[in-house]
Amino acid sequence: MAYVIGIILALAVSTCAGALRLDRDRAFYPTVLIVIAFYYVLFAVMGGSGRAVVVESLLAGVFVAAASLGFRRSLWLVAAALAAHGVQDLFHARLVANPGVPAWWPAFCSTYDLAAAGYLAWRLTQAPNHRAPAA
Repeated sequence: MAYVIGIILALAVSTCAGALRLDRDRAFYPTVLIVIAFYYVLFAVMGGSGRAVVVESLLAGVFVAAASLGFRRSLWLVAAALAAHGVQDLFHARLVANPGVPAWWPAFCSTYDLAAAGYLAWRLTQAPNHRAPAA
């Protein structure tokens, strides 16, 4: 069920952002990526693990750097980073012991990330300059 909800929510958020023209601003998807990256830090705080907070913050920093660079250079990097985060979700429990992560989160987040990455990539193919979603 988490997989289905992740896909539906990613497509709903992306479609709504497009309909409202929120994604015309280059900052929309990089901001989404930054927020997504920090959920694991939140879970580490909730789980009371200082070590997990540090490790998760370092991992989130990689995605913040990708979002920042993608915002400045090309949203294709943001799409790739969203997809990479989706893959990382599938292996997260093997990488970091984070007691605050809900059991259903990796499945939900991986499908959300991959669906959002796919949607952004599709939008970028529709944009004339391949740098920003079409208006």
